[in-house]
Order: sequence, then structure tokens, then C-alpha cells
Amino acid sequence: MTLHDLAARTALVLETNNLRGGADLQRVAGSLARLFEHLKGQSLPLTQLAQVIVTHDGLPEVVCKDLAQVAGLSLRFVLIDAQTGYYAAKNLGFAAVQAERCDHVVFADADCIPAADWLAQLLQPLCAEKPPAVVAGRTSYSSSLAGTALTTIDFMYFPSPLAAGATRNFYANNVVFRREVFAEHAYQALEGVYRAHCQVLGLNLQAAGIALHYAAAAHTEHRLPDTRGEALKLRWMRGQDSVGLTPYLLCAYLPQRLQWLAHSGPLAPLGILLARLYFSQRALNHQDLPPLRGLRGLAARGLILAFSLVDMAGALARGIGINTLGRAAADAQALSYHRA
Repeated sequence: MTLHDLAARTALVLETNNLRGGADLQRVAGSLARLFEHLKGQSLPLTQLAQVIVTHDGLPEVVCKDLAQVAGLSLRFVLIDAQTGYYAAKNLGFAAVQAERCDHVVFADADCIPAADWLAQLLQPLCAEKPPAVVAGRTSYSSSLAGTALTTIDFMYFPSPLAAGATRNFYANNVVFRREVFAEHAYQALEGVYRAHCQVLGLNLQAAGIALHYAAAAHTEHRLPDTRGEALKLRWMRGQDSVGLTPYLLCAYLPQRLQWLAHSGPLAPLGILLARLYFSQRALNHQDLPPLRGLRGLAARGLILAFSLVDMAGALARGIGINTLGRAAADAQALSYHRA
């Protein structure tokens, strides 16, 4: 199958939950318009796709028509409410995919900036004689000092034993699924977890023997929050997430006799974050970003440590019962990502 034939049987689901923070609908519409202008530069035009679906919180019909005109696309808008979380929005967007027209579904975020060849690179592995069921692209923050340091923390990829060139994990802003595979697994609700559902789905897919092909050339850049205060809040929430994620990691990687660690309060999450700190330091200059040498390299390592300590503080707080994420609608929270 050629790339263009495959695109003609592919849907794109674009959720806008990360545009909720500190914004009215007019600002959300402005952010989306800038994104669609940017997406016009894709080497594989979005007009080649079978469907482009956008979830939203109540954009007026006239705004939706204007956005479709800006995009030069026939957009399908899916209305969600304020309590619909980030991952639930992706599930609802998927539910709007027309099964008779689409074999694959791409998931992307409205607060990310894809490279010009992102879509082509993401879909290319699916043109193989034996295509994978899932392809994970590479997500990073900007190549700034802070962005490079944070990429080693939030966007690491670990090789999978299931296949050569496969990854154990993926991120929900840059991935394509064979439609029936996502329909079977999808994102599950996780109480009190902000952004770890895709990690859990990755573990479930690994347990099911489904390899995730890693396409490093399919790159998208995740924006950093608009303010330093929100960036600090993000670190705290990531740290709190580690507590909710810990039982799934322990179940996947530790023997039964050590499962009691899932009930050890902050002990296991802090141990996991210490291990992550080790891998983050090793990942610096190995993530397809411009290398940082000399004093800038030392500064980046210091930032990795500092950011990790904030995460650990969040994990410690939740481990002793201080949960600032809330419970059922934790992933419905949003920071501001509107800065151009």
C-alpha cells in the first residue's frame, strides 16, 4: 500500500483539552487557527486523510465553520463538556471515526507543533508488508536549555523486547493505532491521575504482546506552559501522578512477592522517581535534540535534578495523603498552552 492510499483510510483525532487553561473560547479558536495554518505545511497534506476530528468545549458553530475554512478541510467537531478529561476526549473523538472509511487513527494534541514531515513519517511504517499495529512518534519540548532538560524527564522512550525498533511506551499526542486495536484497548479511567493513562495503556499493550513501533523521525514539539508558575504546577502534578502510576509499574515489572510495595505510601513512588532521575541524566544528549556541552550541559543536568526534586515533593505529598489533583476528574484539569 502506498502512503497516499494509507492516508485515505486514516483519521486524525485532535483534542483541545490542553487549550482550556486560562482561556475563553475566542482564545481557543485563535490557538486552533494558528495550528491549522501551521499544519498546512505538512509534506503529506491533511486533505489526504479520510477524516479530521476536533473535540472542543463549546466553540460556536460560526467559529467551527471559520476554522474549517482556515484549515481548508472538512472538519468533524465533537462537543465535550468541562468534566470530560483529556483521555476521555480522545476516546470520544475515536468514537466519531467512521469505521467503514478508516483503518487507522492518528491522535494529536492542539498544543503541539508537528514537524513538516510528521504525518508522513508517522504513517510510513504502516506501509510495510507486515505493518505494526501501533506506531509511536517522538515527542519533545523545545531545544532550549529547560526544554531539553524536561524532555529527558517527560518524554523518554524505552526499547521493547517484543520487536526490533519497538518502544515500551508512547505519548498520546503523537501516535497512530490500527482502528480495531484501539477499539479493543482504548484509554481507561484512572482515579486521581492527570497524565499517565497512556503509560498504563502502553503496559497493557505490552502484556497483550502488541509491539509499538518507534518512529523517531515523526517528531512533534510539545509547548511548555505559558508561565513559570504553571510550569511549576505541572511538575507537582507529574509527581503526584507517579503515585497513581506506581501500582501498574510494579505489577508489570516486579514479582508477586514484592507487590506489597504498591501500598508503601511514598516509598515506591520515590524509588521510581529516583530511577527515572538516573535514566533522565543518561538520556541527555541522546534524544535527537541539539547536544548541550560544557557549562550548558552542566546547567541542564542541574535542571534535571531540580525539576525531579519538585516531582518528588509532589509524590511525597500525595504518598502521605495530600492529593491536590482531586479524584475522578483529575485529567480534566488544564494548564495554559496558548503562547505562540
